[in-house]
Amino acid sequence: MANRERPLSPHLQVYRWQITMTMSILHRVTGCALAVGAFGLAWWLLAMAAGGDHYANFAQCLASPLGKFVLFGFTASLVYHLFNGIRHLLWDAGRGFDIPAVYKSGYTVIALSIIVTAALWFLAMRGGA
Repeated sequence: MANRERPLSPHLQVYRWQITMTMSILHRVTGCALAVGAFGLAWWLLAMAAGGDHYANFAQCLASPLGKFVLFGFTASLVYHLFNGIRHLLWDAGRGFDIPAVYKSGYTVIALSIIVTAALWFLAMRGGA
């Protein structure tokens, strides 16, 4: 049998980056980040249950610049994944499938994620009052 040249499957270099593609990838990435972050949540719960020095060590880790960065990333992932999940639920209900609505909901999710994450951190940094 002759070896014919076959076209390669389309790859990322073929496609232009679009908001739908980016948001789909971000949804998967934030889902993985939340799964990893669940271990941090378990660590927090165990430290709370153990009390005393264990919780002090945990609080010290979170108070470090790296701890705050990780906590900020977890918060941003949680907020983005929540809003994009609501967007997916609306799609499951059969709403928002036309291209203008897809782009509008995508930009809305991004804007809301930034605003809500910033608001949460603003409230957290000033003590919640």
